[in-house]
Amino acid sequence: MADTWYSDHAPAPEPLGPADWLRVILRAIPLIILVFGGLILLLLVRLFERPLCGLRRPVTPHITQVVCRAAFVVLGIRYTTTGAPMAGPGAVVANHSSWLDIFALNARKRIYFVSKSEVAGWPGIGWLARATGTVFIKRDRREAASQITVFRDRLAAGHKLLFFPEGTSTDGQQVLPFKPTLFAAFFDDALRETLQIQPVTVNYTAPPGADPRFYGWWGDMDFGPHLLGTLAARRQGSVSVTYHDPVKVTDFKDRKALAKATETTVRNGLAAHRNAHLSQG
Repeated sequence: MADTWYSDHAPAPEPLGPADWLRVILRAIPLIILVFGGLILLLLVRLFERPLCGLRRPVTPHITQVVCRAAFVVLGIRYTTTGAPMAGPGAVVANHSSWLDIFALNARKRIYFVSKSEVAGWPGIGWLARATGTVFIKRDRREAASQITVFRDRLAAGHKLLFFPEGTSTDGQQVLPFKPTLFAAFFDDALRETLQIQPVTVNYTAPPGADPRFYGWWGDMDFGPHLLGTLAARRQGSVSVTYHDPVKVTDFKDRKALAKATETTVRNGLAAHRNAHLSQG
């Protein structure tokens, strides 16, 4: 069964007028310079960082953070965070709504995404993912042992690995059940005694008057039209990232219990944000 999430009706892309195309150009040019200029700088620094530091990346993640923070400035999207990113070894789990999640989750905390192997071949996004240290995995139970080894090595190097346990993106208005499969790696004997998991909720608020699902990217939506629609927005909305208290793996009897607990925390974070937004409106 496919993991992709679909809604009953997805919003159709709005036709762009002359003013919309002007906004696209005015935002796209600096965004392209920012992202690919940052990528070139990152790759140059990585030429020295890799042989000197191996898996450890003491410098390049800071470049990624600066680029991601600046991207929201270029786009005109307000970016805020609440709570504190955890210190020490651990992993992060978050809800998944949009390609903008990459910027939102990288902007505050040095993290490394765990993504399906297909993403590595995507034009643009795949290149950026590989350059920034994304861990690519195959959705195959036969690969579980090797995946645990990769996770163990990356966590031992001080990396914060970020997972999207829903297994797909949604419209940003809900949190799907967390799939417990990836949580099994956290119960490996070499990890469970010291590992903490931090649930994180990413909340998007659409531009005034726009569909509440404006920033959501799901189902069969093409990336190009969604990107153009975001660039063309006359007024932008906002994104808020909530860092919840970390939990210890050893406090849970199995992967299913850990998956359910973190799912509930992330879902409650989304509901709290939506209720606060409605009360302000």
